[in-house]
Parts: sequence; C-alpha cells; structure tokens
Amino acid sequence: MKNLNPKENLKNLGLKLPKISAPGGNYVSVNVRDNIAYIAIQFPILNEKYLYQGRLGNEITTEQGYKAMQLCALNVLAQIENKIGFNNVIGLNHIDAYFQSGIDWDDSPIVVNGASDLFVNALEEKGKHSRAIFGVEKLPRNFSVGLTATFTIKKD
Repeated sequence: MKNLNPKENLKNLGLKLPKISAPGGNYVSVNVRDNIAYIAIQFPILNEKYLYQGRLGNEITTEQGYKAMQLCALNVLAQIENKIGFNNVIGLNHIDAYFQSGIDWDDSPIVVNGASDLFVNALEEKGKHSRAIFGVEKLPRNFSVGLTATFTIKKD
C-alpha cells in the first residue's frame, strides 16, 4: 500500500495549499468533536484575496465555478493540514456545497466536481465522500460558492 501524500499529489496537479484564512466571526475554522473534524465554510479566497465573486451563470461561468469550488476545497485541505495534519486523517466523510446563481443556470453538479475531483485526487481513497448541493440566494462577500466538510480523524 503506497503512502498517502496529499501535498505531493497536489504538486503533481500543479496546485499547492494556500495560506489559511481566519474566521470571519465568532467561530473556529476547525471544530473537533470526538474523532470528527468539522470544517467551517471555506470560500474561494487565495492568500487573503477574494476571488470568483458574483453569480454562476451571470458573472461567473461554469468553468470558473469549477475552479472556485476547487479553491474552496484547497482551503479545506489547508485547514485540515494546519489544525489536524494529513497523517491524522482517516477519511473525508461528507461535503456541503453552496452556490449562488442566475435564475436559469443549472450546472451545480459540474461546479461541485471541482471540490470532489480535488479531494479524490489529493486524498485518494480517503477522499471519497458523500455530498449535498445547495443553491442559496446570497453568500457572504458575494462569493459564487462555499464549501463545508467533515473528516474522520485518528483519536489521540
């Protein structure tokens, strides 16, 4: 069995973990209860720069939405590595993906694959997960997408 190396897998994809962002309110980015890590919503922020703002199907294309969701997933992984460490991850359980779109846009599964593909490519078998997709009226800072996740982690 080969060793899981998410950073190397990301490098092979031409990606790297971004700097983690601070919470935007009175909450923590990673909340651990027993052996489950809950990751607070992550947005398409790259090293404190807000990206992909607007509505999918209006200002943001489906292809850009895929990249935006991929960036959200990178931010989830950055939080996990920073607070838990990849070596302590048993697996990704579930993701909740949020998006804001124009009225006639309907490609959310394609956009959310930006996150799903990244998790499976970076974490391999440990990245397989279930997911839910929610269209919302408005996301903070006019972000087009947002992503939460839960992981099972090793107990101390």
